[in-house]
This record gives sequence, structure tokens and C-alpha cells, in this order.
Amino acid sequence: MNKEQEQLRKKSPVQIRNKKASFEYFFIETYTAGIVLTGTEIKSIRLGKASLVDTYCVVINGELWVKGMSISPYFYGSYNNHEMKRDRKLLLTKKEIRSLSSATKQTGYTIVPLLVFIDEKGRAKMDIALCKGKKEYDKRQTLKEKEDRREIDRVMKRY
Repeated sequence: MNKEQEQLRKKSPVQIRNKKASFEYFFIETYTAGIVLTGTEIKSIRLGKASLVDTYCVVINGELWVKGMSISPYFYGSYNNHEMKRDRKLLLTKKEIRSLSSATKQTGYTIVPLLVFIDEKGRAKMDIALCKGKKEYDKRQTLKEKEDRREIDRVMKRY
């Protein structure tokens, strides 16, 4: 990911994050994928009405799908409003999907969504990562580092 892409993500008006992902997993590789959505789904995402809690990605028949992603029904939607939790297709190149598929066949590896954002052209994108699960002692170490950073910030703020 280059600096231009990072700046565009920071400027995005909508950023829906998976906050638990960095606590639960080590990130090995990250990818940016497009999401196939219906009309009312993109409207709900633009309003920030989506959640990445308990989501994961899976490769089925050479296609990448996100499962468990929750997008609230659009308030002004009619009878053809979307389902709240349905499987949504992610758009990546075949080469990237093949590499993710072969990596997830190893035990302990999974694909986790990290962030949903709107790009400069108004399309919904998702950052996903190939991850390896953390052990309990790794999680404790992460919490300790977080507390240490907070303590350093408190001390630096005084001076």
C-alpha cells in the first residue's frame, strides 16, 4: 500500500473498522478489494450503518466471499430493501485469490476484513488481511504494550 492510497483512505467520509482484528490476529498480507453491493446497501454504507463484527472471508469456487457482514436496511428503502446479513462477493484478481486460497489451506491462517471505506469515485472498498491467530500470551503482550504507550503519552503530555 503506497502513501497515496493511505491518504485517500484517511480522507474517506466513511470508515467502518473491525476493531478486534488487530487484537485477535497477526496481519501477514493486506489487500484492497471491491465489494459487490445492491443499491440500498451502498446507501446504508454511506450513512455508516454497517458492522464488521464476527466477519470473515472464504474462497468458494475461485471467488472470494465475505460472510457475516451486517449492513442495516436502508431507512428509505421500499419492499426491495436488502437482507441485513448476506454473503457478499469481493473483487480481487485471480492471482490474489489463488494466493489467498493456498495460504488459508494451512492451519491457523484465515482472511479477515479490516476496514470498509468509500474511495474517491464513490465505490465501497474493503481492506482484508491474511492473518494468523494470536495465542493468549500474545494478546497479553499486546495489552501491555498498549498500556505502556498510554503511560508514555500521559507523561509526555505533562511536559
